[in-house]
Amino acid sequence: MLTFLIIGYVLLSISLYKVFEKAGEAGWKGLVPGLNFVVWCKLVGRPAWYAALMLLPIVNFFIYAGLAIDMVRSFDKNKFWESVVAVVFTPFYFFYLGFTEKEKYIGPALTAEKAYMEKLEQAKEAKNDRLLSKLQAGNPYKKSAAREWVEAVIFAVFAAAFIRMFLIEAFVIPTSSMEGSLMVGDFLFVSKTSYGMRTPKTIAMIPLLHNRVPLINKESYLKKPNLKFRRFGKVDVTHNAPTVFNFPAGDSVYVFPDRTWSAEDVRFGAVREANPGYDQLIKQGRKPLVTRPVDKRDHYIKRCIGLPGDSLEIRQRQVYVNGKAAENPENMQFMYEVTFPDGISSINTSRFAEWGINTTEDFAAYRPPNGFRMILSESQREKVQSLDPNIQIEPWDMSFRPKANPYSLFPHDPRNFPAWTVDDFGPIWIPKKGATVDIGIDNIALYRRIIDIYEDHDLEIKSDGVYIDGERATSYTFEQNYYWMMGDNRHNSEDSRVWGYVPEDHIVGKPLIVWFSSKDWSRIFKIVTNI
Repeated sequence: MLTFLIIGYVLLSISLYKVFEKAGEAGWKGLVPGLNFVVWCKLVGRPAWYAALMLLPIVNFFIYAGLAIDMVRSFDKNKFWESVVAVVFTPFYFFYLGFTEKEKYIGPALTAEKAYMEKLEQAKEAKNDRLLSKLQAGNPYKKSAAREWVEAVIFAVFAAAFIRMFLIEAFVIPTSSMEGSLMVGDFLFVSKTSYGMRTPKTIAMIPLLHNRVPLINKESYLKKPNLKFRRFGKVDVTHNAPTVFNFPAGDSVYVFPDRTWSAEDVRFGAVREANPGYDQLIKQGRKPLVTRPVDKRDHYIKRCIGLPGDSLEIRQRQVYVNGKAAENPENMQFMYEVTFPDGISSINTSRFAEWGINTTEDFAAYRPPNGFRMILSESQREKVQSLDPNIQIEPWDMSFRPKANPYSLFPHDPRNFPAWTVDDFGPIWIPKKGATVDIGIDNIALYRRIIDIYEDHDLEIKSDGVYIDGERATSYTFEQNYYWMMGDNRHNSEDSRVWGYVPEDHIVGKPLIVWFSSKDWSRIFKIVTNI
């Protein structure tokens, strides 16, 4: 990216040399950083201080575009297509203006336009209809209604795209993995500056779309050209902070109407378990594998449970960080088997919705003869119990998952990491930038994706050991920080217990506020940082 910017700036400076000469300024001023923009402002009718706005990130994109358009207008180029070319191909259009004999500088466009508008106003005030008609007919600055609309739409779209790309983006909660704290149907504003502003990797895209084009169901971007990842600012995620990030395992995915499945899901049998039909389509080659750059992977929101360098363990549903019991979210939920002594019909369930108990998805997902499988927070569990002291509410045995599929949980290596479940997991250490760990066949599953995918090394596992970039390795030093994310709905969340660590370069931002909720209007304007 830096090379691209340097080349672009050099070309722009050289093109300004000839443009300045035509406008009566010393050409060398076009080659002096800072001074060239001050002179540029003068030539189009802007004050000198206006050039300082080029120092403001994001704002400078719009200032630059405006100056480019005003410069070509100062050469009597007022057509719509000429403005577009001036913005998209600025140095090359300036070369044309500077080297072509027939093109003449006619003076600062903004000054001339202001003077012309003053003449129109004076003619109106003097009620000189003949002069007014003449001025209106020959107005070189007049734009058609269609052009006004097109320019307004283009500006609005690109302004919104820049804001969305760098500052604030709207997200919607699609699943119940954070239920209790963030509900399905919540619409959030997420700050992209809270954890440092990321530069985009993908630059050729359809504005305002993330990764898919509706209706045609195709990717909304081109993988090339692309930029090297950069972040301006510090990633300062804290324990228990709700965090938005790009799905780490989303680099290679199969896209279906109801959800996206990763190549890891296929490899470890998750698709076969959940939807055999999808699994068959993939294996038959009837569903293409889509590879995505970091910034175009699906967005997830979870709670940050572990920070770089932390040791984490889950014992009987309680998370321990560095040997101490972690603070639990207020509305943390688990799955229970609820048995009613006199049968389901004996219980008045009309208040379940009022208590926030999910009655559409998990409530009826499993129905034993005298009860339900229910996902409940502690307060919801107490309310259900209050209906009848004889109601039995027992934690659901989540050990069925690794028993059914030993590869279902991270690190997907039951031989070396047996008996891990979502309720009894670890201990596990969260990698930290600059830290070095010993590696071997017995523990490489913990770091396989980090070395091979996130940090882009050639990893091979052979009978005699681990090879990195062709050389046998017994240790590895991490190149970036990693985080451990978990949903508040602990028994219904695909999170780090399934796909592992979240790399620092995948961190997107911090949710700020629920600006709309499709299911509960009382949640509108709820501050997310308080959950």
